[in-house]
Amino acid sequence: MTNTYVVHDEQGHVLLIDPACSNAYEEQVLHAYIENLRLEHGDNSLQIVATHGHLDHLWGAAWATKQYGQPVMIAESDREMATCMQGQYDLFGIQRKAEAFPIANWRWGIENWKLDVIPTPGHTPGSVSLYLPEEKTVFSGDTLFRNGCGRTDLPGGNSYQLMESLSRLMTLPADTQVYPGHGETTTIEEEKDRI
Repeated sequence: MTNTYVVHDEQGHVLLIDPACSNAYEEQVLHAYIENLRLEHGDNSLQIVATHGHLDHLWGAAWATKQYGQPVMIAESDREMATCMQGQYDLFGIQRKAEAFPIANWRWGIENWKLDVIPTPGHTPGSVSLYLPEEKTVFSGDTLFRNGCGRTDLPGGNSYQLMESLSRLMTLPADTQVYPGHGETTTIEEEKDRI
């Protein structure tokens, strides 16, 4: 129930956001989709990014990094959380062995993309939202949902920071499409009245 996003351009550059595949079927579907894009538009760069370090957004990170030979870019403040995934499994009582995967720090400006990485801490210390100004689109992770926002009761959560982050997102153009980490899409305009 976590959203994974694949963003691509006409040159075949691919941005894989929050690789949340939790089983082989989901991995196969995602891989087939990406391969079809590459056949249609060319086999150019693929980058893997995470909006934050929670396990449900990184279920498929070990698979994706092996499949595409790229590390997951994540904010430094969430690096330890993502590196110690077993601790999150244990916290939630998940009987699963965590697989390590390579991590790279965020580059503030991602190759081949006119993309703004907006720090939106609160849900986690290193939460970010990814804003494509030309497309008027933001990938908000677990900061902003349709009709709500992320929780702050997990380790590293901070409700004051989350409210500041939501205020920051509300300064985006009203017609900006919001693609959240869970649930349906919305717009900044719709959420301004709800936050």
